[in-house]
Amino acid sequence: MFPDLYLKKFILIATSGKNNNNKTSMKNLILLVFAALFNVTYSIASDDNIYAANKISGQTGIKAQNQNKPISPQQKLSYALYAIEKLYVDSIQQEKLVEDAITGVLKELDPHSTYLNKEEVKEMNEPLQGNFDGIGVQFNMLNDTLFIINTVSGGPSEKVGVLAGDRIISVNDTTIAGVKMKTPDIMKRLRGPKGTKVNIQVQRRGVKDLIAFRIERDKIPIYSIDAVYMADPTTGYIRVSRFGATTHDEFVEGIKKLKDQGMQNLIIDLEGNGGGYLNAAIEMANEMLDGDNMIVYTQGLNSNKEEALSNNRGLMKDGRVVVLVDESSASASEIVSGAIQDLDRGLIVGRRTFGKGLVQRPVPLPDGSMIRLTVARYYTPTGRSIQKPYEDGVENYNKDLIQRYNKGELQNADSIHFPDSLKFTTLKNRRIVYGGGGIMPDYFVPLDTTRFTTVHRNIIAKGVLNQFVITYFDENKKSLAKEYPSYQAFENKFQVTDKMISKLKDKAEKEGIEIDKAQFESSEELIKLQIKALLARDMFTPAEYYRVMNAKNDTYLKALYIINNPDEYNRLLGSKAIGLNGK
Repeated sequence: MFPDLYLKKFILIATSGKNNNNKTSMKNLILLVFAALFNVTYSIASDDNIYAANKISGQTGIKAQNQNKPISPQQKLSYALYAIEKLYVDSIQQEKLVEDAITGVLKELDPHSTYLNKEEVKEMNEPLQGNFDGIGVQFNMLNDTLFIINTVSGGPSEKVGVLAGDRIISVNDTTIAGVKMKTPDIMKRLRGPKGTKVNIQVQRRGVKDLIAFRIERDKIPIYSIDAVYMADPTTGYIRVSRFGATTHDEFVEGIKKLKDQGMQNLIIDLEGNGGGYLNAAIEMANEMLDGDNMIVYTQGLNSNKEEALSNNRGLMKDGRVVVLVDESSASASEIVSGAIQDLDRGLIVGRRTFGKGLVQRPVPLPDGSMIRLTVARYYTPTGRSIQKPYEDGVENYNKDLIQRYNKGELQNADSIHFPDSLKFTTLKNRRIVYGGGGIMPDYFVPLDTTRFTTVHRNIIAKGVLNQFVITYFDENKKSLAKEYPSYQAFENKFQVTDKMISKLKDKAEKEGIEIDKAQFESSEELIKLQIKALLARDMFTPAEYYRVMNAKNDTYLKALYIINNPDEYNRLLGSKAIGLNGK
């Protein structure tokens, strides 16, 4: 890579001087290096005193010749890294330096081209690939102890007799309870290749001694769909948290299950869904579309235009469809929403989506790291690019959601303005839609900010609410199971009592959270709802968490109203100019 012997010679001469620690000598040294890098001939005074005197008089004592010899950007970067490695005053971590250089270059391109090291690649891939190797437990940390909430049905832990409520005290003779071990470190001990074994000891309520288990690790599924249930006798509900390798299969399974229960219309919840695999979004949208319709197309300077079309084999081509979105719905979520909206297949309800219309291609590097490089933009069927601007830099780009909040956009649709240049019309009913900044819903639902106080945020952020529910469930598990044998019984009869709220406040104050009375009262209804939802999750399945929360979710309730009122649904879907707020 560096055949230029003059560079090495200059470095050897420069580093052998008597005054290498002197700043003046260091400057001469750097000038020598760059003389070699760019093949420039310099005349440098050898006496430091002459150099210093010339510097004071405004002369450097250096005369450059032939400064403009062409050099490729690749050579320039390589020379610079080589010079730093050989000449820098302190020791350096070359690997980190290279990673920082790659990160810096990608940062200048766009907000979504990124570099990932080996560990980050693994963490990124697991939730999207749909499985990992482990023991099959869902857990939370309670007072520095791993508390098992649920075991995966049919998984390794369930097979050997591990139960929800057990506390893992040690893993392979290493104590993990009460030692303030970080969650990632605990997970590394529990996870491992399929077929390998791990020894754990658990503490179980009502059992005096620790119970030992030897568990053989296996593939553990990671689901991308959190909830599938009937919202009413004819309306199904499916919540999708991410778009991964198994999303389409899970979605198809959910549709079949709901149709067996009488589903005619469908609510798809993509709130908070940050995206994932492009193909998963295409396959999901295809389930709602008939004919030979455009779902999405991608195109870039170095990427040919690629179109994805529906194949008329979808399971949900008939019936009303409503998609829920918010400001955190991005990427693949926007592909599904954009296709449904542009083709007038259904309605989008909620708030304007994030606005990510760039396609990243993974570029694996030999050491296991990866570059996720933006290679194309994607466009909805009308030709909309929904990518929001990023010309003002990554920092401003990342502050966009805060700026939306500060401008009042999350509370009032009239605060949102699109230029006419970004105006498009849907392909069937000729409704007005906009590009250049996310998917604007057909019916806007404002965010109720009155419930989200500083007290509430601190109770959530410090884990107080979650720990309170874990402890309550652990202490009352048998009585809860007896009193509420089914979710329906729990939904109808369970109430969060004043005594429970008082204990929660006490726990919060012990954690240093000041309980402002007015703020707590503003958030109390939400806190009670979250307590009930978390208990439902622990007692039954994760889907029940959403069933409880949706009972007070304004976006969900509005969607349910619209989908069950054909006149309102058709009015919103068929009007040629519905306005930003759906009126």
